Amino acid sequence: MAKNRCGWAGNDPLYMDYHDKEWGVPVHDDKELFEKIILDGAQAGLSWITILRKRDGYRRAFNSFDTGKIARYTEKDVARLMADEGIVRNRLKIISAIKNAKAYLEIQEKHGSFDKFLWRYVDYSPIQNSWKSLSQLPPSTKESDMMSKELKKAGFKFVGSTICYAFMQAVGMVNDHLVRCYRHGEIKKLSR
Repeated sequence: MAKNRCGWAGNDPLYMDYHDKEWGVPVHDDKELFEKIILDGAQAGLSWITILRKRDGYRRAFNSFDTGKIARYTEKDVARLMADEGIVRNRLKIISAIKNAKAYLEIQEKHGSFDKFLWRYVDYSPIQNSWKSLSQLPPSTKESDMMSKELKKAGFKFVGSTICYAFMQAVGMVNDHLVRCYRHGEIKKLSR
């Protein structure tokens, strides 16, 4: 019997796997949160499936998202990344990842962890939504507006409110699985 999924998962096996195993699962690992925010920024103007297909390329090209290493990247690294077909070769997005690594390290130092800094926007507990159709999902919220503003203030790039909301959905800060989706209830239970 076929599982009832959110419509955006389509029938691409990679997309369905991402929907079933990752999207909406609460993430509290700093490194994983950094990876997801970089990938969401890389998605700007593109489809998520494009980034999902390049995720392994990003992990390889960006030293498994080791922020200490990324923060020390030089123009030589930018040139290397611009030549790497395994990622989106957009100079602004590449430079933003380097700036974001530096800002991430400062946030960790100031707040103790990136996790603590980010999850405060939802009072450290996932927001449980009950959407019936994809058309009900907002492109941004007051929480994503606040997150975007603070991340930009901290030096992050490619973190507009819409990108922040997509990030919040991906890392389980909000449960935006549709109520008819089999994952809605499962994700809700993870949040208790």
